Amino acid sequence: MLERMLSAHPSILGGPESHLLTPLAYLGPWARVDAAPYDHIVASIGQKAFIDRLPRGEADYWEACRAYGDMLYSRLLADSAHKIYVDKTPEYVTIWPFLSRVYPDASYVVLTRHPAAVFTSFASSFFDDNLRIAHAHDPLLERYVPAIASFLRQTVIPYIHVRYEDLVTKPEEQMRHILEHLGLNYIPEVLDYGIHSSSMNGLGDPLGVNRHRGPSTSSLNSWAERLVTDADGLNFVKAMVQKLDPNDLYQLGYPAESFWDPLTALSTNTLPVRRNRLNFYLLERKITVHGRALVQRHSRLRHLIQRLRLACDVFLRQY
Repeated sequence: MLERMLSAHPSILGGPESHLLTPLAYLGPWARVDAAPYDHIVASIGQKAFIDRLPRGEADYWEACRAYGDMLYSRLLADSAHKIYVDKTPEYVTIWPFLSRVYPDASYVVLTRHPAAVFTSFASSFFDDNLRIAHAHDPLLERYVPAIASFLRQTVIPYIHVRYEDLVTKPEEQMRHILEHLGLNYIPEVLDYGIHSSSMNGLGDPLGVNRHRGPSTSSLNSWAERLVTDADGLNFVKAMVQKLDPNDLYQLGYPAESFWDPLTALSTNTLPVRRNRLNFYLLERKITVHGRALVQRHSRLRHLIQRLRLACDVFLRQY
C-alpha cells in the first residue's frame, strides 16, 4: 500500500518487489555467504584475496556493488519523468548491513506492522490461512523482528520509521513526513493510489491493497478478529511471540505490555465472519498448499510428478 501511495507522486517510480540486491549480498566474502548454493569457503578465500589487492581494498568492492545497482536503477528511470525509484523488497531487511554499505546515502523508509497481523496476513495470502504450514515454510517473525529492530537501533544510516497503524489512521500526516524525508513536496494525490499510482502487479500480497483506492482502516484489527475465534491458532501465534525479545517488540513500536490489547478488546459475539472472495490467486494458493501436502503423504504421487517434471525438462530443453 505504501509503495503504491509513493508511486502516485509524479517524482517517484514504483513497481513490484525487485529482489535485485539480495542475491548480490551472497557474492562477496562476508558473513552470510555460507547460505549461498556454491562452495562458499573456496570462493570467499579467493575473493577476499582479490579484494585485498585492489587499490582501495573493500572500498573498491562496495563501489562495484553500487555500480551494479546504479546502472540498473538509472536505466529504469532514464525513460521516465521520475526522479526516485522505490525498491520495496521486505527481504532487504535481512541484509541491511550489506545494503547500508552499498547505499549509505539512500533514503530508507522502515514500515512496521503489528507482528501478529504480519504473520496472519502472510498465512492468509500465501498458505490458505494455515498458520502451521506458513511457519514451517518461513518463521517470519523470528527472522524479521530482530533484523528490523537492529536496523532501527543503529544511528549511522538515517531513516524514517512508519507504523502501518499510523499510516492508515493518519495518512496525510504520515505521508507528509515520508515525502519530507525524501526531499519532495506533499501532494494529495498520494492518498488516492487507486487512480494515480504508476505501480504494477508483482511479488507481494495482492489481496488487501486491491480492495481500496487509498489507505483504509478496514484491516487494522483483522488479525485479532482472525485469532479471537481460533484458540489453537492464537496459542500457536502466542508461542511464536514469546520467543521474541521484548526489547525488539518495543523498538518496532509494539511493546509487550500492550501487544495483545486489540485482541482483548474484541467480543466474539459481535464479530463478523471474514472470508476472502475466491479468485484465481486464492485458488492457485489452495491448490499449491494442498497439493504439497498430498505429495508429502503419497510417495507414488510424488514419484509420478517427478517423472512428469523430468519429461517437461526434456521437452522444453531447447527453450
